[in-house]
Amino acid sequence: MEFEKLKPPEEGSKIEYADGRLIVPNNPIIPYIEGDGIGRDVVPAALKVLDAAAEKIGKEIVWFKIYAGEEAYRLYGSYLPEDTLKAIKEYRVAIKGPLTTPVGGGYRSLNVTIRQTLDLYACVRPVYYIEGVPSPLKNPEKVNLVIFRENTEDVYAGIEWPRGSEEAEKLIEFLSTLGVSIRKDSGIGIKPISEFATKRLVRLAIQYAIDSGRKSVTLVHKGNIMKYTEGAFRDWGYEVAKEEFADKTVTEDELWNEYGGKQPEGTVVVKDRIADNMFQQLLTRTDEYDVLAMPNLNGDYMSDFAAGLVGGLGVAPGSNIGDGMGVFEPVHGSAPKYAGQNKVNPTAEILSGALMFEYMGWKEGSEIIKKSVEMTIKSGTVTYDIHRHVGGKLVGTREFAEAVVENMHSL
Repeated sequence: MEFEKLKPPEEGSKIEYADGRLIVPNNPIIPYIEGDGIGRDVVPAALKVLDAAAEKIGKEIVWFKIYAGEEAYRLYGSYLPEDTLKAIKEYRVAIKGPLTTPVGGGYRSLNVTIRQTLDLYACVRPVYYIEGVPSPLKNPEKVNLVIFRENTEDVYAGIEWPRGSEEAEKLIEFLSTLGVSIRKDSGIGIKPISEFATKRLVRLAIQYAIDSGRKSVTLVHKGNIMKYTEGAFRDWGYEVAKEEFADKTVTEDELWNEYGGKQPEGTVVVKDRIADNMFQQLLTRTDEYDVLAMPNLNGDYMSDFAAGLVGGLGVAPGSNIGDGMGVFEPVHGSAPKYAGQNKVNPTAEILSGALMFEYMGWKEGSEIIKKSVEMTIKSGTVTYDIHRHVGGKLVGTREFAEAVVENMHSL
C-alpha cells in the first residue's frame, strides 16, 4: 500500500482476516497513535509494557507510528490524514492515545470520525476492580462488567438544526401536518437507531458472553418513552437471541417461568433494563450484571459511571471493534495541563493494550499484563491520582510502567 508520508516497517508481518477470524503472526505490525496531551506520556509507557508481555509469551510487536490530532496537523495539515485511516485498514489492529477534538477543525470528534469511517461499530469496555485502587463502593470486587455500546448511530449519527434556522422551521411545520406540536423556538435533533446496527451489536455481545463463559446479557434502553428507537433496540436484541442463539440463550421470563430461576448449564440469560433504573441496579445489585448491550448515548453514560465504581477513568480501558478490525484506547481524555510532566497514571492505556492482546488471541499475554498491573498497585507503587487517596510509593508515569515490567518477571 502506498502512503503519502508514512514508511511502513520493513520487518514484521501483517495481521490477516479470513473466515471471520483474525490470523495473527508472531511478529505483527501494529500501528499506534501517540495522540494529544498526556498521550506523549502514557503511550510510550504502555508500549514498553506491551513489548515485555509479548516477549514473555514468545512474540514480538513491530510498532508503526501513525498520526492523528495536533501532531498530524503539523505534519499533514489535517487532524486525521488519510494515511492514518489507510494504515489501520491495512494492518487491522491499532492502539492509540487520547485525542483532543480541534475547535473549528471540521470534525464533531476525531475519535468518532475514526470509529464511523472504519465502521468500528462496537465500543467494548470491560470494567473490573483492581485491588488497591480507591473506590466509592464497599465491595468494588463485585464489579465485573463488559459494556457493548453501539458506536455508529444514535447521537453519533445525530442530525441537528439550530433554533430559528430555515431547516428547523420547515421541520416544525412539516411535523404539524402529522399532528405533532413543537414550540417555534426549539432546536431540532433526530437520532437514528436501525435494526441492522442493533442486531450486529447484540450479536457480538451474546457471542462474547458465550465464548467467555459469562452468565447474562442485559439490553439497556429507554424504550418505555422512546418506543420506536430505544424500544426497538430492546425488541431487536431479543430477536437476535431467539433467532440466532436459541440453543444457547434463555430470556429472564423463561428462566423463572420454565426453569424455576435455575439457569440451565451452558446458557446465557438475556434480559433488559430501563436505562435510568440501570444506574441504581449497578449500585445495589452489582453482581447480577455481566455483559451490557446498549445504544450509543446510554453506553456513554453507563461506561463512565461504571468506571467510577472501580476508581475512575484513569484505570478504564476501551476498544472499538468492527469485523476483523479493532482500535484500542483509554477511556480518559487528553488532559493537556499534565502533558509531558511524567505524572499521570498510564494504567488505562496499558490495560487497553491488554484488551488488544485478548482480541488478537494472545490471552496469556493479556492476563500477564493485568496481573502485573494489579501487583504493582497492590504493592503501593502508584501515581499521584491513587497516591493522594491511599499513600504508598509515589512514582511517575515511566516509573510505574517500569515497575509493571519488573513485576512481570515474577510471573
